[in-house]
Amino acid sequence: MGAVPSTPRWGSGGAAAWPPDTAEYLIGTFVGEKSFPLGSDYWQKLLELPVSLHWPSQRVDHACQVLVNVVGSETVLQNAGTLYIAVSQGHKIRENVVCNDIVRGTLGFTGASCAWMFPRNWMVSLLFNLLFKVETCKLRLNGYAQNNCHTRHLSKILIHLAWCLQECVSTSGVPPSSYMKAINATYISSVFLKYLIENAKTETFEELYLSLDQSEAVPSNFSQDENIGSLVMRSALSFIGKVDVSPKTYLLHHELLNFMLVAMSTQLLSGPSPEPKDFHPFIDAAMVQETSLVGLVVRKLLFNYISRPRFTSNAASYDTFSEGNQPGVLQRVSSAAASFVLLPFSFFVSSSGEATRNPLVYSSLHVLLILIHYRKCVLETVKDRSDDSASSLSKENSYFCENPYCKALENAKDVDFDRIDIEGNAHSGPLVRLPFASLFDTLGMYLADETAVLLLYSLVHGNSDFLEYVLVRTDLDTLLMPLLETLYNAPKRSSNQIYMVLIILLILSQDSSFNASIHKLILPSVPWYQERLLHQTSLGSLVVIILIRTVKYNLSKLRDVYLHTNCLATLANMAPHVHRLSAYASQRLVSLFDMLSRKYSKLAELKSNKIQIGNGESRGDNLPEDMSTELHIYTDFLRIVLEILNAILTYALPRNPEVVYATMHRQEVFQPYKNHPRFNELLENIFNVLDFFNSRMDAQRTDGEWSVEKVLQVIIINCRSWRGEGMKMFTQLHFTYEQESHPEEFFIPYVWQLALSRSVISFDPSSINLFPVDLPAEDNYLGEEADKHQNGELDGHPVRIDLSELQ
Repeated sequence: MGAVPSTPRWGSGGAAAWPPDTAEYLIGTFVGEKSFPLGSDYWQKLLELPVSLHWPSQRVDHACQVLVNVVGSETVLQNAGTLYIAVSQGHKIRENVVCNDIVRGTLGFTGASCAWMFPRNWMVSLLFNLLFKVETCKLRLNGYAQNNCHTRHLSKILIHLAWCLQECVSTSGVPPSSYMKAINATYISSVFLKYLIENAKTETFEELYLSLDQSEAVPSNFSQDENIGSLVMRSALSFIGKVDVSPKTYLLHHELLNFMLVAMSTQLLSGPSPEPKDFHPFIDAAMVQETSLVGLVVRKLLFNYISRPRFTSNAASYDTFSEGNQPGVLQRVSSAAASFVLLPFSFFVSSSGEATRNPLVYSSLHVLLILIHYRKCVLETVKDRSDDSASSLSKENSYFCENPYCKALENAKDVDFDRIDIEGNAHSGPLVRLPFASLFDTLGMYLADETAVLLLYSLVHGNSDFLEYVLVRTDLDTLLMPLLETLYNAPKRSSNQIYMVLIILLILSQDSSFNASIHKLILPSVPWYQERLLHQTSLGSLVVIILIRTVKYNLSKLRDVYLHTNCLATLANMAPHVHRLSAYASQRLVSLFDMLSRKYSKLAELKSNKIQIGNGESRGDNLPEDMSTELHIYTDFLRIVLEILNAILTYALPRNPEVVYATMHRQEVFQPYKNHPRFNELLENIFNVLDFFNSRMDAQRTDGEWSVEKVLQVIIINCRSWRGEGMKMFTQLHFTYEQESHPEEFFIPYVWQLALSRSVISFDPSSINLFPVDLPAEDNYLGEEADKHQNGELDGHPVRIDLSELQ
């Protein structure tokens, strides 16, 4: 065999060929047919494997297949015909024919050479051997030899994982060997649990066998009635919430968070709408933990995100698990029997990007977002009280259980200030205290990442104290600048990320102090804005510019009504508080009306032509009706823009001479709608302003041509004498954000898209039912509307804004 190590055979005693203390024997035995009791010394040997274990990934599936069905029976059956022909004709059998280690083993082949030649006197016995093995595989495929069903080794490794974690939490001065065993238990559990989940055939994941056989002998510290899913989740959450991240615990924290993602990935196999029949044993177990533990977990996951602990590849955590210079399995066995990718050094030194350079940070954020956005749907049976007879009927109603993680985040308080304490109100249950200042600054630094945007949304929408904290900050540009830059680069961002940014801006704009303060904050420059040099521009003016730019981009590329509505709603909320809007922003605002009016006029003309055609000849399509709907939408948009201009000119005209100038400069765009029944009242105010300043201009004598500076100077002077006479006072528009009735249908798939696109854990795309997976989530572009439902984008929107008041 030379320098190439032989490939072990698993199945009926195959692991016995290896010495009992080697990794090959221990893993082969774990996936094999022999069942080891929960209290056997075997488990300690398995969990004391070197932490540097690193085996090629193609053998992971092999080990997992053996755990479920002995010796890869399906592969043997698939290759049987090819082998029969090759052997009977005396052909050389090559690696591309004998593509499975188990097939080589069943035929008596050893070694890893790529070809074998058989003398003819071997043929008869070899063919009989093949036929016998095929018949054996048929029995195994019929369910007679599912190893995990018989051994319950997955449940046993999960129980040992829980015990290891409990030891790491409860013991002061935990020895390095305890962390090593916990890491091995965590990773081995993750490998096999992930395979069983993504290959599950039943909706209740019976393949996991999360229970022990009633005849199983168990130690005194374990009860047969113990819920294994609840035990392991309670232990995992306790470690995450109670043990600080340090060089010694970093590796275990990282692997445990990955295990949490694997355990909760049962959601990927369900549809986007949670139903009572959905079965998620691990995340449901997390939802019923004690309130105090839930609070600790939420706080620690957020603290991981804020503190961003980082340890280099030569950190003490690695030295802890090695005995001197003894080589690990990676050095000793280059082609091992089972394949694990147990956090190799290369993960830290060869990966690129913030998510891979600091995986603990993003694993913490993904786990937190999955926990807070999960919704458990349950079914209850209630009697119909409308019938007083004894034979009254019962009916079933579904409802969502309260999410304790979401509640903990919503009730979190600032460590430096607690409004409830000042008001003297008592707290119901333990509070999660967070450093709002650090959280604010961290979000500001990383809002270019989509997961950070979703976290910010979850905070400002759900936690009123954090929203209030954001609104009183004087450096709002810390958050707004990266959000606005995301909108500016909309073609390179996913549409879901754009929605989240716009909703955050809408939520912030609901506060009048926010709308006033952003116009007082002056930006020296905006380096990422390329179309024009923006020098000494207010943050409020930049918000107006970017929102209008987003509307224009959307109009030309997407024509998404929700996106239009969000942008215009935010502008409408800001309008009464606009202060010294820049010349460029003012021009953009008037040009927005012009652009929408041209679109409106085109639709009105097309509709008119369709109606005329319909009157002259019979048509069976719905084009006039569809066009009427779109025309109605653009009528609403035009009215909102007029409302925005009205609010500025009515409540803030003396402070906005540039808006007056821009309106006068393009006053002809308003003329066609002067007598429009939906716009005439609003246009009366605009023409009242135009008449006032036009008359002042006519009365002003000037030498030579009118320059921009001269016109603006006249406007500024006359703004001081403006009294608003003849202006009609309209009720100010005020838009508020409201989630759709079933936000979980948007957020649960969205969170998992983000988690999978940025996690070190991959999942079989063919097993995912939660969202479309034809293309990765990060490849989606806002401008690709035609591919919106084929590349992972989500159906539906997370926002509803009522436009009925505009009718």
